Amino acid sequence: MTHSACQGAEEAEAAFAEVLTGGTRRSRLGTVQAFDAERGLGLVASTEGALFAFHSTAISDGSRWIAVGTRVTFSVAAATGGRFEAAAVTPVAY
Repeated sequence: MTHSACQGAEEAEAAFAEVLTGGTRRSRLGTVQAFDAERGLGLVASTEGALFAFHSTAISDGSRWIAVGTRVTFSVAAATGGRFEAAAVTPVAY
């Protein structure tokens, strides 16, 4: 595992622990890595390297579409099946 992948795993574990213990959903910074407009599904990578899936309904401006490479803030929320996903995905200005 590379150093950045290890950091990403540690960041993901910390995010999961926050959600599981009912902690505050702090805002994280990341970049949209993939987005399928037909399915409305995407991936956002945190600055620490962790990947989180999201659905277009999580895009906070209501647009249901976001470009790959867009810098965003997001929080982590519990999803179905014991998984976690990005929520409140918000594009940020450079």
